[in-house]
Amino acid sequence: MRWENLSDGPRRGAADPALFGADAVTTRTFDTPEFRGITFHEIRAKSIVNRVPGASRMPFEWTVNPYRGCTHACVYCFARKTHSYLDLDTGLGFDSQIVVKVNAPELLRRGLAAPSWRGEHIAMGTNVDCYQRAEGRYALMPGIIEALRDRANPFSILTKGTLILRDLDLLRQAAAVTDVGISVSVGFMDEQLWRTVEPGTPAPGRRLEVVRTLSGHGIECGVLMAPVIPFLGDHPDQLRATVRAIAAAGATSVTPLVLHLRPGAREWFMTWLASHHPHLVRRYERLYADGAYAPKWYQRRITRHVHELAREFGIGPSRAGAARRIPEPQETPPAPTATQLTLL
Repeated sequence: MRWENLSDGPRRGAADPALFGADAVTTRTFDTPEFRGITFHEIRAKSIVNRVPGASRMPFEWTVNPYRGCTHACVYCFARKTHSYLDLDTGLGFDSQIVVKVNAPELLRRGLAAPSWRGEHIAMGTNVDCYQRAEGRYALMPGIIEALRDRANPFSILTKGTLILRDLDLLRQAAAVTDVGISVSVGFMDEQLWRTVEPGTPAPGRRLEVVRTLSGHGIECGVLMAPVIPFLGDHPDQLRATVRAIAAAGATSVTPLVLHLRPGAREWFMTWLASHHPHLVRRYERLYADGAYAPKWYQRRITRHVHELAREFGIGPSRAGAARRIPEPQETPPAPTATQLTLL
């Protein structure tokens, strides 16, 4: 396993300092039902605030990721590639080999106090979920939120985890002194689909209970409707059912995001697709023939439809402060061509 020069992106060269040394790594397993088969690599990191590469599509510049790898085991997770930087498997290894930055809260507190830090927005949950099951044992997020609260530093959290409700009081305290954006990820309400593509996550209905609870305590909460999965979760009836449920939970916004398949995630997802829906393999190969993202005409069609449903049910697109967002199209997308229609 390669621990030297660990970063939250590809290795950038031998001149980059290691974020922690091999002597700072402790490997643990716990023989309890919720963690059976999971290995935790506890490390003392050298930095915790990461700058997002300039070429990224993300609408934020700084992130904090206390974990790498995720027991949510979402078959489409774009972060799978990051495990390869440690010579770890991006399939089952990503789901079961979890890196825990045990000193994340103290590192963040130190970083926020540095003279060079300008109090910029920090996004969390943008690589792997900071409220995955490991957080129940390691409890890193309370210290992280406290550090941000004490410096009145704006932040956002994106999660599929219900454990965020444990930190409700801290979130309310932080929201009283700074801009706090909370988004919950719910791409669909289909429980059969959920059990196969997001097997380690709370059910979609439970996630919407998080939205309802946060909203009930005065914390605005949006929903990232992601991913919308082509041919499995994009039927108009499915989109309507999902947006209706999101609205009923009291979400302040809904933002659709179509499935994207980056290297690392693409191979794992396509293996899953061949096993569970082999008849869709060729359609996916055509739809994603040009790279990681579905064609823009398809993305725009989904976005327009979801926003129309959102207006019908009384909610709008996401606003500044959400953990992730994509802009609402400014023009009416062109109708698919005859060639494009063959993909659907």
